[in-house]
Amino acid sequence: MANIQDGVVQREHILATTELKKAVANKARYLQTLAAAIQEQDDRLVYQLIDGERYSKEIMQAKHGTSDERNEQLVADISDKLSQYLSGNLIAYLRETYPFFYFEQIGLGQFQFYFGNWWDRRLFGTLDILKVQFDFNQTEYKKLELAFQLEEQKKRLNSDKIAAISQQTDQLQALIDAQNSRDKEKEQVRLQLKKLAQDKVLPWEASKAKEAKQKLVERLSLLTDQDEKAQQAYKIIRESEEKVLALSKEDTLIGYEKQSIVAKFGSFANFTACNESLYRNYIADLIATKGRVKIDG
Repeated sequence: MANIQDGVVQREHILATTELKKAVANKARYLQTLAAAIQEQDDRLVYQLIDGERYSKEIMQAKHGTSDERNEQLVADISDKLSQYLSGNLIAYLRETYPFFYFEQIGLGQFQFYFGNWWDRRLFGTLDILKVQFDFNQTEYKKLELAFQLEEQKKRLNSDKIAAISQQTDQLQALIDAQNSRDKEKEQVRLQLKKLAQDKVLPWEASKAKEAKQKLVERLSLLTDQDEKAQQAYKIIRESEEKVLALSKEDTLIGYEKQSIVAKFGSFANFTACNESLYRNYIADLIATKGRVKIDG
């Protein structure tokens, strides 16, 4: 019985040894292939090796990928170094495809990008090198998207906001301009109140006199409130002018962005489509330009 058990254990150990050797050899081949691809500056193959599932689906149009995520995890701890290596050709490609994006390195393999090179340009997002995709600042991106939509209404992004502020400013200015008129009316109301106080009122007219006095008091109170608002209006108007200036400046900058997109892509829809197919387009470019000299990012 002992010999039989020993034989079973031995066979299981041999099987385990074989499977382990295969697994280690597989991982070794993966790393050797990746190292060779990097040595040969074959970025296309590097992308295939680090995300075989996506490469199979988007480039080879295969329903099922052939990747081994366990092997791909072997390089997870050096993703920043891989990004740094891959950034050279990718950013060179992006500068040609998106001439209005300006990239800035903020860490090893980490890049953010601005829209335009003009004064007060907007930080538009970050670049995911390994996924070959833009991670847009959604607030800024949606402003640009809405600006294109409003173009059909012949409006700019902040047209309605500026119109509302301008209307409020006109109302406040009217309060200021009416100061002399209010002063005269207040004087008349005070004289009327003084006269009511001095006039002798017959008993049956007391109620009517009281009502007249109340209306005069309410009118004087309203005029006084308008005076206070007029005093505050100067500050509010100055603040409103600053808001309008900021909104107008934003409209101008977004106008530059729109012009840049239309000049390169023809429409915002084409720009969006290019963003969505960026991975496929870039891999296709790598295939077409295999062997080109790597350009520093």
